[in-house]
Amino acid sequence: MAIPSCFNICPSCRSPDDFVGARSPGDIVIGGLFAIHGKMLHAEEKPLKPVIANCAGFEVQVFLQSLAMVHAIEKINNSSLLSGIKLGYEIYDTCAEVTRAMAAALRFVSKFNASKSLVEFRCNYTDYMPRVKAVIGATYSEVSMSVARILNLQLIPQVSHASTAEILSDKVRFPNFLRTVPSDSYQTKAMARLIHRSGWNWIGIIATDDDFGRLAVESFGLQAMANNVCIAFKEMLPAYLSDSTIHSKINQALEKIVKETRVNVIVVFLRQFHVMRLFRKAIERNINKTWIASDNWSAAVKISTLPNISRLGKVVGFTFKSGNMSSFHKFLSNLHTSPTGNNTFSREYTMLMSACSHIHDQDLSKCISNYSLEKSDNYSRPSSQSRGEEFLIANIEPGFIHSTMLAVYAIANAIRNQCKGRNCKDPYAFAPWELLEELKEIKFTDNEREVYFDSQGDINTGYDVLLWKQIDGRMVITNMAEYDLEKDDFIFADEEDEIEFTNLKNVQSKCSKKCSPGQVKKVSASPHTCCYECISCPENYYTNKSDMDYCILCNNRTHWSLVNSSTCYRKKVQYLNWNDWFAILLIVLSVLGIVLICAIIIIFTRNVDTPVVKASGGLTVCYVILLCHFLAFASTGFFIGRPKAYKCKTRQALFGISFALCISCILIKSLKILLAFSFDPKLQKLLKGLYKPVPIVLFCTGIQILICTVWITVRSPFVEENFSIHRVIILECNEGSVVALGIMLGYIALLAFICFICAFKGRKLPENYNEAKFITFGMLIYFIAWIIFIPVYTTTFGKYLPAVEIIVILISNYGILCCTFFPKCYIILYKQEANTKSAFLKMLYSYSSKSAGSLSVNRSSLDSKSATPPVPSSNMCCKGKSEKNWMNGSCHFQGSGYMEIRRELQLTNVAEPAIPRRRLSSI
Repeated sequence: MAIPSCFNICPSCRSPDDFVGARSPGDIVIGGLFAIHGKMLHAEEKPLKPVIANCAGFEVQVFLQSLAMVHAIEKINNSSLLSGIKLGYEIYDTCAEVTRAMAAALRFVSKFNASKSLVEFRCNYTDYMPRVKAVIGATYSEVSMSVARILNLQLIPQVSHASTAEILSDKVRFPNFLRTVPSDSYQTKAMARLIHRSGWNWIGIIATDDDFGRLAVESFGLQAMANNVCIAFKEMLPAYLSDSTIHSKINQALEKIVKETRVNVIVVFLRQFHVMRLFRKAIERNINKTWIASDNWSAAVKISTLPNISRLGKVVGFTFKSGNMSSFHKFLSNLHTSPTGNNTFSREYTMLMSACSHIHDQDLSKCISNYSLEKSDNYSRPSSQSRGEEFLIANIEPGFIHSTMLAVYAIANAIRNQCKGRNCKDPYAFAPWELLEELKEIKFTDNEREVYFDSQGDINTGYDVLLWKQIDGRMVITNMAEYDLEKDDFIFADEEDEIEFTNLKNVQSKCSKKCSPGQVKKVSASPHTCCYECISCPENYYTNKSDMDYCILCNNRTHWSLVNSSTCYRKKVQYLNWNDWFAILLIVLSVLGIVLICAIIIIFTRNVDTPVVKASGGLTVCYVILLCHFLAFASTGFFIGRPKAYKCKTRQALFGISFALCISCILIKSLKILLAFSFDPKLQKLLKGLYKPVPIVLFCTGIQILICTVWITVRSPFVEENFSIHRVIILECNEGSVVALGIMLGYIALLAFICFICAFKGRKLPENYNEAKFITFGMLIYFIAWIIFIPVYTTTFGKYLPAVEIIVILISNYGILCCTFFPKCYIILYKQEANTKSAFLKMLYSYSSKSAGSLSVNRSSLDSKSATPPVPSSNMCCKGKSEKNWMNGSCHFQGSGYMEIRRELQLTNVAEPAIPRRRLSSI
């Protein structure tokens, strides 16, 4: 079997000149390195002699890049950019291998205008003049690294149009290297951004096992980590595949893809011939994935036209931004009219087109790439020039063409600046290292946009995002978006493109199910953070986004949340509101109490001269007591509604002072009754000393005022938010000092207890003057209410806590009000015959008779047991022994309280009924 070669077109290198693929003379020569062929051919697997081998696998896309360099130089020569200066070129084929590229680099650094290609060894190359002033290329990063190290010896500028490895931005190791395309760091960042935005986090990588592939994978790994993207597997394919290893390596990678069923997105950092072979195998196995293409194959037409390529799924790629291709299209259309004697690549392409003229357009690229030109081939086969030009135009990768032309224009502009004031037709006018310094500072315009190299020697033009779409049964590479390096975001030309971009989210490529809001990721035993379980956030925690790593704590003071909640809910502020049914009921009861007070005032005012009203202490005392009841009822309004500072301070003080005043007035009445009807001389004397109505009322009420004043001044009540109840903020009044509240209520209880004792002692009063009995009953109601209140109040919480105190106030108020005034109102309204002076005198006579009889019996029993004569009572003095004497006033009560009652009842001028004279003992 004949060894495939290109002997007829590019014969074995017998001299350095045979090694040149395309050339054109000029005043200033620029070198070019392009991988026109995809591989080198070796007669033996392990060469025994240091011979530069031939190449095979014609790459149309790279051939177009070399033509772009030629076209750019011709445009410059035909323009006024370099007036009077002609640029020449020497283009070499690297065959995608470092060995061949380094041989070309040696040619570049050889001494200018020497009879033979001679590289001199010097300690200082400042005055050394090499064969070329600058080099464009190479295509692959690994090749560019090796070439750059050789060119760096003389600081010959190297401007690459396609090498994107991040390491080449290191100006310490590669000071002479520049490029017109972004670094891989930007490409991998854009890829990771695309993957993250599409909702993918579990992806695979296939890359070449060379400097470019390893560095790209490393850079992408860092960017993926920053975007929370995990790499499920990495498959590295050898950079130079032989037939004996290609099948096993590719099959191994495909097996990994098939095995990882959750991986549906594959990032591919491969050369075009690797991708061709990988995709052919993937099509055979019906593997359908989403493929993320790197810039070196994303726009490859020969790959997009593979048979059944649509079976592979979607292809999304990144390519360099392009410019206007119209002039290059015109150049290609006229390519057959240009002389091809100095361009062996053009001649080879013409002969390959002739050899493949019978091949259908769909398989033409494969034929050209795989066809081997042998010595025995007949090249007289006709070929259509138009077909060859159309095929070239169809295979243009605009990004690479534009970056190649941009590299030429960058060098040309630097030469123009360098040649100011110099005769650059002289090859010795400037050295390459001087041109390098000018290149680093150059700024020129491209498509109305300023272009320049940054500090790393890169021109960051950004990327176009490509989408392979099937249109009319044919795969078409379309521009879907633009990636802006500065904004780190995607820009869409129209809404349709944005929809296409959004549709990528329909592809699922995740290690774990997406955790919905309300859930949090719990990393499983897998070493990858993208593999996790979804667990619900506990109560009072939430997550408001998908796939969050931790639950967020709600603000416990103001918010709450349920288990598995995606948001926090604001706690409802509660208090005893005016529109609450219970509050309405309490207000109705308070208003009813006020209405009763008003009714009592009217009744007492209209019957002010009756004995019942006068027996109640007079209208003034009644008004004061009723006012106190009114204020107590009114104080309940301060317990309802949104708590305010003034409400909290007012409500307890208002109730405490008014109730203390009320009890003080009732206490005075109790003392007066006890003083009036007490027959005990000692008690009479004591009560007469104590009975000072106004001072007692002022003193008792003043103490309560003092307590409330100190309380409000030192530890004043305030509005407080109570968070003890889940999901609710109870707005309530903090009493400031529970001790002060206790003292205030305890003081009222003390007054009530004293009043109760006094009233209890005088409970057996005349039937029509039985106020002490009802006061006793009222005080009992008060005690029962407040005794029940204490445990209920301490165990109640929530918005109804103030209602408990309102209820106790109402019970106390109603109890005392009813017991104090209802019996009198009943007599005034329904028993008017008992509300007369004679009725009261008769009642007093009846009460006195019973009391005197009781005392006489008790005295008789005492006389029988004692020989000591009794002492007459000072309360009663009888002038006669018969009942007649009582009736005509010969016997009467002499107690000061009794006389006060007579004055209140206006009975001072009315004679008392006489009673039999008896010796009365003290009660």
